[in-house]
Amino acid sequence: MGNCFRARSKVDNTLSSQPISGSTTATGRISHSFAPSSPAVSNPAYNCNGKSESLPTPRSEGDILSSPNLKPFTFSELKNATRNFRPDSLIGEGGFGDVYKGWLDEQTLSATRPGCGMTVAVKKLKPEGFQGHKEWLSEVNYLGQLHHQNLVKLIGYCLVGDNRLLVYEYMPKGSLENHLFRRGAQPLSWATRMKVAIGAARGLTFLHDSEQQVIYRDFKTSNILLDMEFNAKLSDFGLAKAGPTGDRSHVSTQVMGTHGYAAPEYIATGRLTARCDVYSFGVVLLELLSGRRAVDKTKAGVEQNLVDWAKPYLGDRRKLFRIMDTKLEGQYPQRAAYTAAILALQCISEAKFRPQMSEVLAALEQLPTKHSGNPSRAEHKSASCPMAKSPLRQKHPSTVNNTDKSGGSMGSSHMKSPGMRSPRGR
Repeated sequence: MGNCFRARSKVDNTLSSQPISGSTTATGRISHSFAPSSPAVSNPAYNCNGKSESLPTPRSEGDILSSPNLKPFTFSELKNATRNFRPDSLIGEGGFGDVYKGWLDEQTLSATRPGCGMTVAVKKLKPEGFQGHKEWLSEVNYLGQLHHQNLVKLIGYCLVGDNRLLVYEYMPKGSLENHLFRRGAQPLSWATRMKVAIGAARGLTFLHDSEQQVIYRDFKTSNILLDMEFNAKLSDFGLAKAGPTGDRSHVSTQVMGTHGYAAPEYIATGRLTARCDVYSFGVVLLELLSGRRAVDKTKAGVEQNLVDWAKPYLGDRRKLFRIMDTKLEGQYPQRAAYTAAILALQCISEAKFRPQMSEVLAALEQLPTKHSGNPSRAEHKSASCPMAKSPLRQKHPSTVNNTDKSGGSMGSSHMKSPGMRSPRGR
């Protein structure tokens, strides 16, 4: 998976049938229980065209682990593939465990010597780690069935005694988080940022529009991995959840996610919908535009929360430059940046006004990616009107100065609950 598994947020995997107060771990994952969280992972298998096949539901652990799409590795095979998990094979680490670079034969998937065959990323779960067996099994379940060019490919797994490992395709460019925020990283161009946004949007759209909807629930920059051409792929399906079925409008579940990315109404009620993913996408789009983290405790006041800080500027073309990443050095199409900002604003708006991911994707795909130098006369003209028409205005009105009367405002002041702490600035 590339050098992309830095210290990630963790969850409390203890399930409770009684409501408990909300909390956030020191590394930022939210754990807030409102209702029993069912272990069932009921969903069909999907191909890259979004077509599905029916599978037994709910699926047992045996059904999940017997997926014909995955290879069950022995522990010794993965020891050989990673040179006995040597330190110089380590490419990432976090509270869940460590990730090692390994090599497999492309045909037999047996271990080969370094530099030969197919490069893979092997994630080795710590027995005492925060990511428990349930999350590990969820990852195997979903990535063992979901196949799409914008989802990372799971090759196989190992479950031997207390050892739980996952084997993925190797993503040489690592995570979007590293490219945006790691000190000394080469700044991403506007075109690359929009390419990543479009790829990630395609992945989410595939999940939401599948016959059995899947809600990703942990969309953030550290879970967006990049291949050599900066094609984006979603990784880490430990918190993924089957969407509502029948006449249900939401799924009631234990609140889990990452502070700064989780939708306020989900934190407040435990009601999960696909629009919660749309909110998270809006936050990531803001990170791409601004070069700032969703939550940064190293900053003061309102600037600690990206949504709170950026929101007043998003609907005004003349003020938008104040939030744009200075590392872009002004090299971006102004009209496209404004359109992307309006799109981000709609994604982080009140839930009922958020667009669907398919609409977000369609709008992003229409954006120009090349900077043409000086703004055109038309751009100068439209700049005099700060509230230019938004890409989705007809169906999803702009939400500038719009407050959620139900208490679901997008500001962080509505996201706080007893015991919830923001992650440390990283």
